[in-house]
Formats: sequence, structure tokens, C-alpha cells
Amino acid sequence: MQNHLCPCGSQQELGQCCQAIINGAKQANTAEQLMRSRFTAYALGDSKYVANTYAAAKQAENSEADIKAWMDETVWLSLNVEQTDYTDNTYHYVQFVVRYLHGEQLCEMRENSRFLQENGNWRYLDGDIINHDVVKTIGRNEPCPCLSGKKFKRCHGK
Repeated sequence: MQNHLCPCGSQQELGQCCQAIINGAKQANTAEQLMRSRFTAYALGDSKYVANTYAAAKQAENSEADIKAWMDETVWLSLNVEQTDYTDNTYHYVQFVVRYLHGEQLCEMRENSRFLQENGNWRYLDGDIINHDVVKTIGRNEPCPCLSGKKFKRCHGK
């Protein structure tokens, strides 16, 4: 998987981008890097990484089993970081938009996430969902939104 583009949208190879953070070879230096690595972990199905990158105060309410169940039902398509705000000394904010498939529905969620540092590591605390909509229901013979070039029924359709 090292020579594929990273799902986070950075246009870098996965092995040179988020994979190194997910594998623990390097640390996320900013809240945005952690946000990107968490999206990549969702896209790759790494529920353990996502669970471990919640702030300590939120880990109990976000079990790895629940995260894994959501991952198994979802195909993560794209991440677009719209804005970062590092002006608060305690929290850093990343506003982003994700697109994903849930069954036959193409969904889009915009969130303003709040991050903090714990023991020198960035952690996701929580976020305010700005909007979360079903963009459209994908027909079986339509192109798959993952941009594979295949019809939906031959790609991610069930």
C-alpha cells in the first residue's frame, strides 16, 4: 500500500504521509495532521488507531468495537480541510468536509473539530457538526462515487 496516494487528500504517497503516523513511526505535529491521519485510519479500517487518538476524557464513550462497526458499514471517499485555527492556547480547531458512502447513500459531513495536546500528543476531543446530509442515493448503473470508473453495482454497490 506504500505506493498509493494517501486517502487524506495530501497528494503524497500513503507511506510518506499518514501511514507513518498511524504506525507510530512519527508523531502528528499539528491538529491538522492528526485529523488527516484519523481520516486515513477510517478509510483503511484501523479502528484501534482511531480509538487511541481520542482524548482520554472521550475514550470511554467511543469504544473500538463501535468505531469498527461504523467503519465496516462505510466507505470513506474524501477529506477536504477547509480551515485550521491555532489561535487558542488550549485547543486547536480543524474545519473539514468528508464524503462517504453508507449503503447506497452518498453523504457529506462538515464539522469543526476540537483537538488538544495530552502528554505531548495531539488528541481529538470533540466536534461541532455544521451539517450532515445525504447528497444523493446512488443508482446501481451510475458511476461509483469512489472514482474507480466502474458502475456502482460492480464496485461498492451490494
